Amino acid sequence: MDVSKIKLVAMDLDGTLTQHKEQLDPEHKATLDKLSKKYKLLMVGAGQTRRIFNQMNRYPIDIIGNYGLQYARYNKETCDIDTVRDLSFDVDKDYIEKTVTYFRNKYGFTEYRGENVEYHTSGCITFPILGTKAIQEEKLAFDPDRKKRRAFYDEVVTAFSNYNVFVGGSSSFDMSPKPYNKYYALDLYCKENGYSHEEVVYIGDDYGLGGNDESVYKSDFNYLTIDDYRDFTKVVAELL
Repeated sequence: MDVSKIKLVAMDLDGTLTQHKEQLDPEHKATLDKLSKKYKLLMVGAGQTRRIFNQMNRYPIDIIGNYGLQYARYNKETCDIDTVRDLSFDVDKDYIEKTVTYFRNKYGFTEYRGENVEYHTSGCITFPILGTKAIQEEKLAFDPDRKKRRAFYDEVVTAFSNYNVFVGGSSSFDMSPKPYNKYYALDLYCKENGYSHEEVVYIGDDYGLGGNDESVYKSDFNYLTIDDYRDFTKVVAELL
């Protein structure tokens, strides 16, 4: 990476800048403040833009959400975000239910709490192996190294060929309608805002097989890997 060419710093949130679902801490806010004096900052998330904005304590930053299905721009006058894009897609629930049930039966995940599948208004879907109402402790203990899900990840990808499939959280597969993923979203942002790929660096923790940052990691964008959100300030030191 040629730091002298960087104009845009894009990043993931959970596991990169914050602990999962936790608020932005003062140290990392201070680091973002320093970065913002030199670069344009962009959040590229898997969740909804409003949730990301609130989790960041309403930090002044543009936000891509739902793998690019949503985009919100920070408004300095209102100190809030304005929705620029908010897309949604229809889903074939019969096929999805049947296919998820097939995988449950094949791999012995027939006992679960809540619903078989979680449907999001965007058209994204979640296959929650332990169910939509699973206990948090059970979810965290289920597949921390992701080996259980990666063992049949390729099968899920093939079965859901109209979706980009991610090994999500601690016990799920998350899916977004093609072509939406973080690479597609970041590339689209660059085209709409006049950035070349060499002027961008992305920071993310989920870059392994099936990770939702993998599409950016394997692309021509500059990439800084992070494995512990507490190291964020250290990881971006070369940019400062």
